[in-house]
Amino acid sequence: MGHEERAHALLSASSAHRWLKCTKSARLEEQFPDTTSEAAKEGTLAHELAELRVRNYFRPADVSKRKLTFAIKKMKEDPLWDDEMLVHTETYLDHIKQTALKLPSEPYVEVEKRVDYSQYAPDGFGTADMIMIQGNTLYVIDFKYGKGVPVSAEENPQMMLYALGAYESCKILYPIERIHLAIVQPRLPDGITEWECPLGELLEFGDYVKERAALAIAGTGEFAPGEKTCKFCRARKQCRARSDYNVKQAFDLGELPPLITNEEAGKRLMAMRDVAAYQKDLQEWALSECLAGKEVPGWKAVEGRRSRDWTDMDAAFEKLTKSGVVAEEILWEKKPLTLAQVEKTIGKKDFADAVGEFVIQKPGKPALVEASDKRQAITNKVTAQEAFKEEN
Repeated sequence: MGHEERAHALLSASSAHRWLKCTKSARLEEQFPDTTSEAAKEGTLAHELAELRVRNYFRPADVSKRKLTFAIKKMKEDPLWDDEMLVHTETYLDHIKQTALKLPSEPYVEVEKRVDYSQYAPDGFGTADMIMIQGNTLYVIDFKYGKGVPVSAEENPQMMLYALGAYESCKILYPIERIHLAIVQPRLPDGITEWECPLGELLEFGDYVKERAALAIAGTGEFAPGEKTCKFCRARKQCRARSDYNVKQAFDLGELPPLITNEEAGKRLMAMRDVAAYQKDLQEWALSECLAGKEVPGWKAVEGRRSRDWTDMDAAFEKLTKSGVVAEEILWEKKPLTLAQVEKTIGKKDFADAVGEFVIQKPGKPALVEASDKRQAITNKVTAQEAFKEEN
């Protein structure tokens, strides 16, 4: 079965970060169709490539070099194909290789393993990208092709559910005592995160899952609107809990001093992140309602600014030049490719070898990010050390 056709449980591992906190969201989402995006389709293609490369390494009898080469050739016909997929899946494969080679003996390996965690969440199942067992340690490794949202392996509920399912299927055969989770997100600078915990901690999480899953499957418990829980929820555009939460964040300020403090600014920036996202989602939904002929009081759908385009650019240019209205060279703009475009065209290694000496890193424009961001903080304030340097 291809990655795209795989079924998803109501209490899926990939949405566990949501239904574990916002238990009412699972049943609410059932009212909305499951949609996909170009980024998701791109990720599916990259996952299929990653799976074949890992199988070729561990199970060459199943996926030979010839079979892999033929499959890649077919994949390259897909309009979403990008040669960088070969680079990024190589990073994923390298991490798996290094993990396996560091072990004292050859591990038991499962690739794209369907795991059943229904003992903890009703009808719960999913597909783990990579499972390895060696000695008393269970390894669960996940490949994420997305680059928009960094995902950490630390206490990651999706990975922990996969680990619970894997543990249940192998606990009779293997004396598991430790759980090692890893997420490889190769399109990000620091895209590999790892986290380890004793089996007891995983089983405690399993008890917590049982409690929350019972509420979620019944559609009871509570709503917990917020940036992380709402981001990919299918009900996010119409959810009343999210609407009320964001209206309160934006307008329910009460009696406060005339000037806000730095502490208040930090808290409000955190709270207002989802307000802007919610406004965008609400506008998209209201537009779709208006276009469907339904009324949204105070709003209407209109045609946006029109743009012009050629019906036949070559014919138009030929007529302009033959009539003497304009010289042909005036109709074409010649400009160099950007540095990034050149690098993508010839590949990172060849680019670095050929012209790396002509590339400099310019300082980026200051940007405000959350304190959890891994980049070093900057300031305009002169330090004592810098001041001393200037004096000397």
